Parts: sequence; structure tokens; C-alpha cells
Amino acid sequence: QVQLVESVGGLVQAGGTLRLSCAASGTFLSANVMGWYRQAPGKQRELVATITTGGTPNYAESAKGRFSISRDNAKNTVFLQMNSLKPEDTAVYYCTATILGSPYWGQGTPVTVSS
Repeated sequence: QVQLVESVGGLVQAGGTLRLSCAASGTFLSANVMGWYRQAPGKQRELVATITTGGTPNYAESAKGRFSISRDNAKNTVFLQMNSLKPEDTAVYYCTATILGSPYWGQGTPVTVSS
């Protein structure tokens, strides 16, 4: 059984910063690609960023230059550092990991950016 546990999001003012983390646990050695998606009210879930086991990141255009994804392979943990937050970043953020060829998702953590 695989479980992804995300840190608590929160409320932050526009221009502020927030760091999310997500730890994968279960009966496996290591996660392959890990990443973050988000879903704003009334919108579809969208990519924020992913990172390979080797550390190669991939960012959505909206995240480039403001967000930074990283991971700790020894702890199967992925991080998302979010800077210069905007109200349009308000969403539920979901962690994802590909483990043994299957995708897994966290429960989601809400992030609200006030103007």
C-alpha cells in the first residue's frame, strides 16, 4: 500500500511564499517521477511541476520563475517552493508520484492567496 502525505497548505498574501512537502511511504524502494498538480475552483486539475529521480524538473508556464521543485530521494519526499504567489495560484495542490509503474495521489492541500 502506497500513501502520499502532503504538508498543510494555508493562507498567504499576494507576493508571499509557501513551501509544500509530500512524503511517499509504503512497500517500495523508490518513487520515479514525483510532482505537483493543482485544481482551482471550477477548473480542471493542471500540472504545476514534476521532477525525475535524477532531479530534472519540468514546470508549467505559470510556475516558471516563481516555483521551484526539489526532492529527497532517500526519504521519497518532494518539495514545492512557491514564491511571488498570486491570487490566481489559489487552488488545492495535489502531490503525485509514479511508483512501480502506477500513479498515486495525495489527498490534496488547499492554498489560498489573498490580494
